[in-house]
Amino acid sequence: MSKELISMAETIRSYSGFQGKKAIILGSGLGSLPDQFENKTIIPYEKVPGYPKPSVEGHSGEFVVGTLNGEEILAAKGRFHYYEGFDFPEITLPIRLLHELGIAFVIITNSAGSLRKNYHPGTLMAMNGHLDCTFIEGPELPTINKKPRYYNSEILALAKKCSLKTGVQIKEGVYCWTLGPAYETPDEVKFIQNLGGDAVGMSTVPEIQMAGELGISSLGISCLTNFAAGITKNPLSHDEVIETADKVKNQFSKLVTEILIEADTN
Repeated sequence: MSKELISMAETIRSYSGFQGKKAIILGSGLGSLPDQFENKTIIPYEKVPGYPKPSVEGHSGEFVVGTLNGEEILAAKGRFHYYEGFDFPEITLPIRLLHELGIAFVIITNSAGSLRKNYHPGTLMAMNGHLDCTFIEGPELPTINKKPRYYNSEILALAKKCSLKTGVQIKEGVYCWTLGPAYETPDEVKFIQNLGGDAVGMSTVPEIQMAGELGISSLGISCLTNFAAGITKNPLSHDEVIETADKVKNQFSKLVTEILIEADTN
């Protein structure tokens, strides 16, 4: 795989000349941030040999290279999910490619369901821990993982600082990864709440873990687009996810832009 990664990285550099140290992975409905980039280069995923293409609405499947405040940033618009038929090497491929490109800091975003009544749809939540609720590795109860290599207190403090500076509120919480593609049942939601979860979604945890293993500093940010099943009587739909993400896209972009600018990669 290393030769393939090298080829992928060389392709991105050949199209864009990218030499930056910061990147962002954009989840469902959160792909508008690169609209603010200057000197943009768009590279569809299919232009990168061996790189998969996502199939979920809201994941356009392209890299965008550009500058924010004069600094080079790489954005990946769209990710890969286990429920789409991708395996773990493919799910974590974006992170491994970022490592090959020399990325030192990445923001990993997603749209997620809120497990807390006071975390209303439209809330932005910085991940300070995660629960693996996929049960892929066995029937044991998941435990909250807050290892420093995954959840750096300095990066979380930076997110709070940028929140105050921009006036865009951000909460903190534990993100719970489930397999999907079906939404959780009300009973499953109660179970995850009792474990200590604050938000639930179908991605991100493998990316956070791979970033930590490769020494890339990361910040996970969830856009809470709906209440999880059973918290309200409203039915769940992917349309609601996209609609809510669209409503908060300006606030999201404002906060994330500030974090990307302020993050120290030296």
